[in-house]
Amino acid sequence: MTSAVPSRRYAKGDAKRAEILSAALAVIGERGYRHSSLQEIADAVGLTKAGVLHYFDSREDLLVEVLRERDDADEARLLPDDGDIIDLLPRALRHNAEVPGLVQLYSRLVVESEAAEHPGHAYIDDRYAQIETTLGEAARARQEAGEIRIDLDPAMIARILTAVSDGIQLQWLHDPAIDMSGTFETVLGLLTPPPSGPTADS
Repeated sequence: MTSAVPSRRYAKGDAKRAEILSAALAVIGERGYRHSSLQEIADAVGLTKAGVLHYFDSREDLLVEVLRERDDADEARLLPDDGDIIDLLPRALRHNAEVPGLVQLYSRLVVESEAAEHPGHAYIDDRYAQIETTLGEAARARQEAGEIRIDLDPAMIARILTAVSDGIQLQWLHDPAIDMSGTFETVLGLLTPPPSGPTADS
C-alpha cells in the first residue's frame, strides 16, 4: 500500500506556494514594485527570504509567477460572459489603475526580459502570442458582425490593440491622470466602420 505522506507533503507545498503568490500580489499591488521587497513578502507568509525562494527558482521567477497569477485572476474576474477579450482589455485597464505596482512590475519585465536568458522571456513571448491570437479571433468575429472594418487584417488589429494597451500603461505610470480605458475605447471607435462603410455582408 502506497503511503499518502508524499501526496500530503506536495499538497502542503502547493498551498504554501499559492499563499506566497497571493501575498506577493497584495504587497506589490499596494506598495508598488520599487517599494516592496522579498522580505515583506516573506514576513506576510511567516517565512524567511530563503524560505520563500525554496518554492521558486529565483526572485525573478517569483515575479513572473506573480504576473501569471494576476493574468489568471483578471481573466476569471473580468472576462465577459461571451468570452470577448477585446471587452476584457478596457476592464483590465480600469482595474490596473487600482494596482499600480503590478503595472510597474509588468512594464519592467517586458523590457528586462528581452534577453532570451531572462526567466521572464518565455512568459512574455507566450503571453504576447496568446493575446494576439485571441484578439485576432475576436476581431474577426466582430468583422463578421459588422462591428469592425473588414478592410483591416485581424492580426494587425490584434497587434495594434496590444500595443495600445501596453503603451498607454507606460504613459499612465508617468501621468496617472491619463484615462487608460477611455483611450483604448477611443481606438476601438476608430476601427468601427462608418454608417455607409463596408460591412461583412456587403
